[in-house]
Amino acid sequence: MNSIFVAIDTPDIHRAMAITRSVRGVAGGVKLGLEFFCANGEEGVLRIAERAMPIFLDLKFHDIPNTVGKAVAALAHLEPAILTVHAAGGREMLAAAKEAASPKTKVVAVTVLTSLDAADLAEAGVAGSPADQVLRLADLAQASGIDGIVCSGAEVRSVSQRWPSGFFVVPGVRPAGADVADQKRVVTPRQALDDGASILVIGRPITGALDPAQAIADIAADLTPNEETARL
Repeated sequence: MNSIFVAIDTPDIHRAMAITRSVRGVAGGVKLGLEFFCANGEEGVLRIAERAMPIFLDLKFHDIPNTVGKAVAALAHLEPAILTVHAAGGREMLAAAKEAASPKTKVVAVTVLTSLDAADLAEAGVAGSPADQVLRLADLAQASGIDGIVCSGAEVRSVSQRWPSGFFVVPGVRPAGADVADQKRVVTPRQALDDGASILVIGRPITGALDPAQAIADIAADLTPNEETARL
């Protein structure tokens, strides 16, 4: 499967469906996040699923284990390819999410958002660099029995060496020369895959293009066939 998942960050179901149609057959799947889900809910997810593309449901659950387990169970019938929770919720919460998820769903834990840097972590009382925190949370995620983590491309090499069987989602990926917008720890698609990413999440460089399918083709042109295959 193509490793490129397109981030559809819009509350507009018609816009989301149009993007999905335009990238079907050239992207590995689409990512639906909080903005989309809050506006369209389960029905919106089902409408996108009709396009027969893998769905990454990026809801970043973070609550007590019982609540997260029940929330994941409530969505299990949707069978998303990937579902996110926050690693900071702890081992018990992560394990509850994995237990409640569909067997067809990879549960991955968000470590440090790509919009954060060391100064942001320090303000939140987290000691050390983003790389230090990612490794701490990756170890916790692995111990909990979930499938993998979400981290920036800056950390994926060290994490993949530590967790060879892990599934690694890398957001904040930008082609060379692209606007990084609100992302602070970005890498190119080529670098992310070379360093061990399983899938790449790319949004605005594709969804903001006049021809999203061509934008994906341009990105994929820099990737060898072996590296275009995600470890799903």
